[in-house]
Amino acid sequence: MSDTPTAKRKIFNFSLLRRVFRFAAPYKNKFYGSLILAIVLAVISPVRPYLIQLTINDGIKGNTSSHFINSPGGFIIEITIIQILLLVLETGFRFFFTFLTASLGQSVVKDMRVSTYNKILHLNLSQYDKTPIGTLTTRTINDIESINDIFSDGLIPIIADLLAIFSILTYMFYVDWRLTLVCLAPFPFLIIATYFFKESVNKSFIRVRNAVANLNAFVQEHITGMAIVQAFAAEKREFSKFNSINKEHRNANIKAIFAYSVFFPVVELVMALSIGLLVWWAAKDAVYPAQAEKVAGVITAFILCLNLLFRPLRVIADKFNVLQMGMIASERVFKVLDNEDSTINEGDKKTDGLKGKVEFDKVWFAYNEENYVLKNISFSLNAGETLAIVGHTGSGKTSIISLLNRLYPLNKGCIRIDDINIEDFHLDELRAKIAVVLQDVFLFSGTVADNVTLRNPAIKQEDVVRAARLIGIHDFIMQLPGNYDFNVMERGATLSLGQRQLLSFVRALLYDPAILILDEATSSVDTESEALIQHAIEKLIANRTSIVIAHRLSTIRKANKIIVLDKGEIKEMGTHEELLARQGFYYQLHKMQFEKQEKADLKI
Repeated sequence: MSDTPTAKRKIFNFSLLRRVFRFAAPYKNKFYGSLILAIVLAVISPVRPYLIQLTINDGIKGNTSSHFINSPGGFIIEITIIQILLLVLETGFRFFFTFLTASLGQSVVKDMRVSTYNKILHLNLSQYDKTPIGTLTTRTINDIESINDIFSDGLIPIIADLLAIFSILTYMFYVDWRLTLVCLAPFPFLIIATYFFKESVNKSFIRVRNAVANLNAFVQEHITGMAIVQAFAAEKREFSKFNSINKEHRNANIKAIFAYSVFFPVVELVMALSIGLLVWWAAKDAVYPAQAEKVAGVITAFILCLNLLFRPLRVIADKFNVLQMGMIASERVFKVLDNEDSTINEGDKKTDGLKGKVEFDKVWFAYNEENYVLKNISFSLNAGETLAIVGHTGSGKTSIISLLNRLYPLNKGCIRIDDINIEDFHLDELRAKIAVVLQDVFLFSGTVADNVTLRNPAIKQEDVVRAARLIGIHDFIMQLPGNYDFNVMERGATLSLGQRQLLSFVRALLYDPAILILDEATSSVDTESEALIQHAIEKLIANRTSIVIAHRLSTIRKANKIIVLDKGEIKEMGTHEELLARQGFYYQLHKMQFEKQEKADLKI
């Protein structure tokens, strides 16, 4: 999901445009309504110049009588009334045109953003390892918002402007084709200026979009890791980095501003030249009496036509760039939607009555191809038993539970629950029966109740209280302002590590899992909190399959089976007593921890 844009070859990719418009299919009435209004506005564009021409050539000179108002100047009054009605009508049409195009764009944006976020929800976790969070944020927010411009400021308005230009030119050629050609003589300069303007702004827009993605990624990452930045007094260095990224964003925008600053005066200059040539040519014809009577009306009408002509020409290049950027943004969004590295959910088996027997059969797994972190892992765990996994950091302990929860796809081998391949289970059904308590607890911005229930309406308040009492955290929660409605803030910033860990344990209890996974769940809590958790664990794991990744070996003595991992391989397997008796890897780990604890006790 690189931020680097593809070449211009993709910008005019009509297949890409068709994909965007597929999202507009449910709103085709708005689309066709916008096109009809564009045609109507184009048709009535030359009417006002024509009425002005009539007023000057005939009405003022009194050559035309009134049809409805029988009084001197009646024709002028009629023309004025028609002009006012036409103006009101055009204003109404333009309002509905603007509203429909903007409404269509926002409707498409809503549906596309939902589709993109749904895709992001189901991507394999490996994608989050490769892609900065800020980049995905840019895709979901900024890029999709740019797609709105395809409809509100891009394709449909461009079509409307082109129709208006065609209508005005048709009228001008009908009135006087030679005079029209004279007025259009400076237009080649405008076409050249428009081309260079378009290219310059397009390049700067691409730079701006890349800078925005970089800014989002940097700010997201550093706000999340602000504690590290401050702890290591790195504020100045990180600020300097941010400042350089922000300068790139500013410079990209300044390039676009410079292009606008050059282009708009050029448009005004070309328009002035056209009007000058118009007056010169018409004045030449006014020398002849036969032509003099119509010159004034034609000049006035043509000046109005030139204004109506240059108004869309002044912005059409800008709108074209908006369309281009919308297409570039859509290409980026479709890269997310087309990402095939998502969790495959083809299983249809239900988990009703799941007992929790777990079996790993010759499992191989790598985050990067051929760089295996798990090698030929095989073990079985009967329903209701407790398995403990120990090993040094990086030995593959967490990878095992990630595979069991289908957070990553297997490379080789098979994992079965109750003798059924886990890929045969419906993914939501499977994960609903597996509760995970991680070492690094993540709490969302919201209430205590929302965080432990994950906004599941099926979980009642009394269930939350019961689970909290079991863990022993109920009294603490009741001391908080608002009790269970207390806002824990983003990532649980208002709570200690131990408190967050206990809340995550309540979360696991509430979902009444068939399989409970504890990933070093007690490593971040103090002695008192650990005692509470151990008490709750004893009740929780009764008649329930449990997998415990343990840092403190003292917490796994009662496990039915202990696996010792080293560099992704199973080195030993057995009970606590059996492994100690072998005096192998487990014995050495236990001895090292015991000696460390003894030294710590002596210091006290």
